[in-house]
Amino acid sequence: MNITRENIDKLNAVVKVDIEKNDYSDKVEKILADYRKTANIPGFRKGHVPMGLVKKQYGKAVLVDEVNKLLQDALNKYLTEEKLDVLGNPLPKAQDDLDWDADAFSFEFELGLAPEFEVKLKSKKAITHYIITADKKMIDNQVETIQKQYGKLVAKKVVEEGDEITGVFKNEEEGIENSTTLDVSKFKGKTNAKKFIGAKIGDVIELKTKGLYSDDHDLMNALKVPHDKAHGLNIPVTFEITEVNTRELADLDQELFDKLFGKGIVTSVTELKEKIKEDAEKQFLQQSEQKLLNDVTESLVENTKFDLPAEFLQRWIQSAGEEPLDADQAKEEYEKSEKSMRYQLIEGKIMQDNNIKVDFEDLKAYSREMIKGQMAQFGQMNPTDKELDDIAARVLSNQEEVKRLSEQLISQKLLELYKEKANLKTKEITYEDFVKEVYG
Repeated sequence: MNITRENIDKLNAVVKVDIEKNDYSDKVEKILADYRKTANIPGFRKGHVPMGLVKKQYGKAVLVDEVNKLLQDALNKYLTEEKLDVLGNPLPKAQDDLDWDADAFSFEFELGLAPEFEVKLKSKKAITHYIITADKKMIDNQVETIQKQYGKLVAKKVVEEGDEITGVFKNEEEGIENSTTLDVSKFKGKTNAKKFIGAKIGDVIELKTKGLYSDDHDLMNALKVPHDKAHGLNIPVTFEITEVNTRELADLDQELFDKLFGKGIVTSVTELKEKIKEDAEKQFLQQSEQKLLNDVTESLVENTKFDLPAEFLQRWIQSAGEEPLDADQAKEEYEKSEKSMRYQLIEGKIMQDNNIKVDFEDLKAYSREMIKGQMAQFGQMNPTDKELDDIAARVLSNQEEVKRLSEQLISQKLLELYKEKANLKTKEITYEDFVKEVYG
């Protein structure tokens, strides 16, 4: 067997594999000899079928199968030994004139080669690293939410602002009759909300569905109508008040603190607010770090320039999926995936340059910390090492979980690298302002 490579350019090459008779003949003869022992051909006893007949019936199929196995093994070994970084998979060149009756065969494969490039982590333009804080307004709102959640409902007869109003939406012609508890703060504008102030149990409020809610999904839930019907629905409805309640705020006392956080962990309103701030900012950290990771990724893709073997990749995409694609479909698919393909190459280069890798011990330690955090949420604050190891072993026996955790751990390691080496500027910001600035 002989394997040669011709480099067309820096991104494309053709590998030629020449296979001689002595590369496959012994294997083919052995398989045919085994077939002869078990072949069941009318007119011959098992094991006494003439070899010529066995070769005539099975010879070409066995030859084709063995040559293809030999070909794939040789090609894979060659790519590994030559340390060729290929994109996609080798594409066999069409051979309409291939003669399987010959003794020697030649096969050619097109290769798409990964480009050589450098990654500069420190971009010219600084990337914002948001530090999201919980401000006084947010903390006070959260305290009030807790007081409402753990407070008591007190029945009333007349509606005042902030009350919970239960009643029935009706429209006989449309067959609408649904009992619900209103949150009038979700109404679009103040006009409809004002109709309820001063109303009593038994009163019927007339409303129009058009413009009642900012989000049609809220209208769908209030009326219990299908999704498609709720969009653009413009009909009159009535709402008969059946119940009015106000929520009496719970006292900020030790009983409430213990109920929320466990006995003695929080002992004052000041500590409550500190705990709310700490917990909120832990959640905000995940959002700010994901934002940073996304922004660095965008910057790297934009500023790391290299060419790809686009034509080769489009031809590979044509045959890579479950269903073959035509040239236009493959081009469209390539354009959709080009950005992620570029980042995969950039990420691989960064990991190689900075010796970032994930081994089993890393995964085990990472999964133990994840499990420990989850157990703490359910009040199990001090699990034993054996408990953590046993659960981690079960998690890591699932290949899908291993893949998911590996990706998370790689992202975490890359994020730490970016914090250390990328050109970042820190911006402290409240969550409300972060949402406005980032999401508009």
